[in-house]
Amino acid sequence: MHAPRCELTEQPAKDLIPEVVRAAGDNLARVRDRIPRVHCITNTVAQSFTANMLLALGAVPSMTIAPEEIAAFVARADALVVNLGTLDAARREACGIAIEKASEAGTPWVLDPVFIDRSQPRAAFAKALLSRRPRAIRLNAAEFATLAGFDAGDAKLRAFAREYETVIGLTGARDIVDDGRRHTAIANGDALMAKVTAMGCAASAIVAACLAVDDDPWRATASALMILGVAGEIAASRARGPGSFAVEIIDALYLLDRSSLAKRARDH
Repeated sequence: MHAPRCELTEQPAKDLIPEVVRAAGDNLARVRDRIPRVHCITNTVAQSFTANMLLALGAVPSMTIAPEEIAAFVARADALVVNLGTLDAARREACGIAIEKASEAGTPWVLDPVFIDRSQPRAAFAKALLSRRPRAIRLNAAEFATLAGFDAGDAKLRAFAREYETVIGLTGARDIVDDGRRHTAIANGDALMAKVTAMGCAASAIVAACLAVDDDPWRATASALMILGVAGEIAASRARGPGSFAVEIIDALYLLDRSSLAKRARDH
């Protein structure tokens, strides 16, 4: 089941930033108003930080991977994250159960193919999951190159998104969001974000929370990455290093408002 897509022509990144700013503000308000449940299959290192980031945003996280209960949790969730971090046998089994339940219910799910560039079996598993139609894929350039078989130039990124009818959220120094028709770049964030483990995992969870409240996957993905990037900049202005940054970004996300998004949003 796919969410309806808006009929927009392809536009350069700079033309879409105002739309992303509006969407980010709208989705921030919707998450806080609706309090969506996000079920996360994520790696053991990321669970606590990801849960706290979702709570600060206004969502409700759950993390179980137990095969006897994960279907019940996903059935009550508004979105699902499938993160291939510590991909042990239990998580591999949980992925199949959770995606099947999400597909039955029409619940949006996000694929986060962590470190598939380091492991051939993990890469093969991620490629198999593409056929299960994730609503969005949040990953970095190395992971995209492994998943797609080619580097992430704009035209190839767009073609890949079209082929799999998904949204690519490519994160790095600039975050690129493409659904095959719309393309934008978001330059918010700070270098300290790369010094805290589970930041990418939290990004995927925030994408899922926005998917839960916005039926346009491109808009949800772009707004989520802008929300996280702006929160990261605010946190960095207060932090003394990675340790205090990890705390400050949770507070920054909790206190984030539409005005801060509008003032700080940038595409270069």
